[in-house]
Amino acid sequence: MRNILLDLRNDHLAGRRGGRVAICSSRREVLEAAVELAKSRDEHLLIEATANQVNQFGGYSGMTPAAFASEIGQVASTMGFPRSRILLGADHLGPYIWRNEPAENAMRKSLELVQQCVRAGFNKIHIDTGFGCADDPQPELPPETAAERAVSLCRAAESAAERLPSTVSRPLYVIGAEVPPPGGALEDPHTLGVTPVEKLEEALRLYEVRFRSARLEFAWDRVVAIVVQPGVEFGDCVVARYCSEKARDLSLFHDQLPADMTYEVHSTDYQPSDSLARMVADHFTLLKVGPCLTDAFRKAVFGLARIESEQLDRRRGVQRSNICEVLETAMLENPAHWQSHYRGSEEKLRFLRSRSQRDRLRYYWSHPAVTSALQLLLANLKSGLSPAWVKAHLPDVYAAQPSDQCPVDPTVLIRRRIQLALKPYFDACA
Repeated sequence: MRNILLDLRNDHLAGRRGGRVAICSSRREVLEAAVELAKSRDEHLLIEATANQVNQFGGYSGMTPAAFASEIGQVASTMGFPRSRILLGADHLGPYIWRNEPAENAMRKSLELVQQCVRAGFNKIHIDTGFGCADDPQPELPPETAAERAVSLCRAAESAAERLPSTVSRPLYVIGAEVPPPGGALEDPHTLGVTPVEKLEEALRLYEVRFRSARLEFAWDRVVAIVVQPGVEFGDCVVARYCSEKARDLSLFHDQLPADMTYEVHSTDYQPSDSLARMVADHFTLLKVGPCLTDAFRKAVFGLARIESEQLDRRRGVQRSNICEVLETAMLENPAHWQSHYRGSEEKLRFLRSRSQRDRLRYYWSHPAVTSALQLLLANLKSGLSPAWVKAHLPDVYAAQPSDQCPVDPTVLIRRRIQLALKPYFDACA
């Protein structure tokens, strides 16, 4: 079957569709919500995993590329969704997660990861080499070095693809002109710039020359997108909304991109629906979304925790999950995933750990104690929920459907809350 991204640019320009949303999450509840929504709309689905979520060492999800691909297959099978309608992507493949090591070590691990992804069936490979390593020139990596490392990763991917059956399509690639740090890092929306067209042109020329001189011209023809910054980003409590006027020059340059290439945009989380629609209309056709979906999952769980607290206060002999407290303990005992990202007083840090839009909390859901607490929470609420409880503690889910159809199964409520966050992306890309 032809890869859906090969026709994205032409379909977009012909008005047959707006764009594609990339679901960048390893959380099962998010994946199930996305699959159900895609099934209801008879859509294909693009699901991606970042290198820190999924890698040869397990990542923070505990999954290797092969395990993640298997997980996606299980979700699709369970929900009656054809696996052939799911495209797998690997995001931020490069030295970034090993940037504190010497470049040689970081690249060795990156090369192994990209090959594992290709062998596991990842069809879309985002090559991200723009960040320096411990022994690189600081603060900015020379573009020539980034391009050479991108060539090395592409060569490794092509080598792995050559060993696959001839019926398997070669991977498509995404390169980066301006790739923001994964996970959101905005502090002041007014200081956020847009990728200058001159910088984009220079990156395209440099990458094409390097790919062709390395005899990777056929791989270059499969570069379907380049990452740009059209002025969208988010931070702990702020969101830089898309402004069409600021991105006008970048939008107009879309016509000059090579062949099937289009724009990919990261950090589109928390954009209002009208901003997403405008962004896609302006040719920013590949929208990456992740933290706002796990944040929606978090909001649903916290709402259920409030219901549990009120209900079980009146019942004897039933153990509460205390999931909010369990999460806080897990984060305090294992601070590596949030400590370098959050700043402020103890009171502010406590707030950010549980409610920052950057959602560093997502790193802790797979912690054994948290997993057990979540299971207990769902078991405690499996019976006894009513629409009145949903209206009081998950009002957005309650308001999204007629009251006589309000779900009272806690698992379904979580899924619906995630879908409320995801639906605007599907609408904008339709």
